[in-house]
Formats: sequence, C-alpha cells, structure tokens
Amino acid sequence: MLKHLHRFLLIALLVSGSAMAEDAKPKLEPIPEPPPPPTGAVKADEAPEVTTKQREGEKIEEYRLRGKLYMIKVTPAVGKPYYLVDQKGDGVFSRADEDGRGMAVPMWLIMSW
Repeated sequence: MLKHLHRFLLIALLVSGSAMAEDAKPKLEPIPEPPPPPTGAVKADEAPEVTTKQREGEKIEEYRLRGKLYMIKVTPAVGKPYYLVDQKGDGVFSRADEDGRGMAVPMWLIMSW
C-alpha cells in the first residue's frame, strides 16, 4: 500500500510540475520605433523626410534623408507592421519585423569616394 502511495505522489508531482511549466509565459514588450541615423551622420537641423502612401488598405511610409531612401515601414491591412531597411546604403533592402527578428546591427557609412 505504501508503495502505491509513493508511486501516486511521484506521478502527481511530475504532472503538476509540467502543468506549472506550461503556464509560465515570458512577458514581451513592444519594440520601439527604430532610432534616427546617428548624430554624426545627420546635421542637427536635418530631419528625415517621411512620405506616406495608402494602397489597397495598407499604409506605406518611406523615410528619406538627403533625398536617399533608407527605410520603409509597411503596415498591412491585416497583420503586424514590418520594416524594409537599407543597411549598407547600396539600395538593397532587408526585412526587419517589429518583434525583433531580422534586426540588424547598425552599420554606418564613414567614408565613400
């Protein structure tokens, strides 16, 4: 009888432990808007030019600095917004979601000729 009680308690402990592990969900915070370009690359009086377009229920925001497109924010009619970012300044855009996937390390152009 005591053997059955120990077995029952062990099974109950394992089941309750796994149930508690399933309930624990991490707290996620929304990712803030991407920061502006570094202060060394932009004069204090310069601000990015933002052009907003509406197309088939989605909102497209184009961010330009000195006339050059460097970021696009797409807010679809259904779903989460995402960003297309020109990381190297070569006109090739890569996707970065709001939840942080695809987030790129800052890479700034120091010199070009």
